[in-house]
Amino acid sequence: MTETATPARVPATRFAVPGRIAVSEQAAAVWQTATLTGIRRETPHASTFRFAVPDWAGHLPGQHLLLRLTAPDGYVAQRHYSIASAPDGSGHIELTLDHVRDGEVSGWFHTTARPGDTVELRGPLSGFFAWPGDRPALLLGAGSGVVPLMSMIRYHRALGLDVPLRMLVSARSPEELIYARELGAETAAVFTRSAPAGVPVGRLAAAHLAPLLAERPPGGWEAYVCGSNGFAEHASRLLVQAGQPVERIRIERFG
Repeated sequence: MTETATPARVPATRFAVPGRIAVSEQAAAVWQTATLTGIRRETPHASTFRFAVPDWAGHLPGQHLLLRLTAPDGYVAQRHYSIASAPDGSGHIELTLDHVRDGEVSGWFHTTARPGDTVELRGPLSGFFAWPGDRPALLLGAGSGVVPLMSMIRYHRALGLDVPLRMLVSARSPEELIYARELGAETAAVFTRSAPAGVPVGRLAAAHLAPLLAERPPGGWEAYVCGSNGFAEHASRLLVQAGQPVERIRIERFG
């Protein structure tokens, strides 16, 4: 999520991760100290920040957390951010943050933060947008909306799941496509400003969704949509027009 992101639904009471202990709402309410251990550049405006969180109880792909920074003078800033990493029991999590114009938290991360710095985290939050890995999932994201969806992709790969998973991601240009080096055969991209030679430029359209919806697995898709308000409304409208049941569209939006 971006700095202005807010969860789409209230958190579920318990979240079950296959092979892991369920995380209670009480445990998710406890603030923990996280130590920044690494920074990885993804695009000119986005980077991934890796944290050691020794007491992290686990999460489901698609969940987010609340991050708190406290300045030396006592000023406190809090932001919701999607978790980019898959649950792996390593005691580490990753957040991928856009450098938001005039953003005090993202600005600190992109200009000041160094390995060894500490922040406070609370979570995981929101069971509504979580994907437990037990149902076919169609993922639609734009910009940094790809972050929670990438957690699902990574989880799917790490466990070698055979449940169908497909992702369609929208970016302004190939240079601004977050996780471009990791995207594989399960992913297709749409570019809205500039694209490689021979690739049309334009907004997400019904024609982009048609091949994915045509692959409809037994029982149908569970659709996960994440992005700005405008993208979320547009993508969900396209899905409904193509026959996707409204009750099987999960939306997380920001801004």
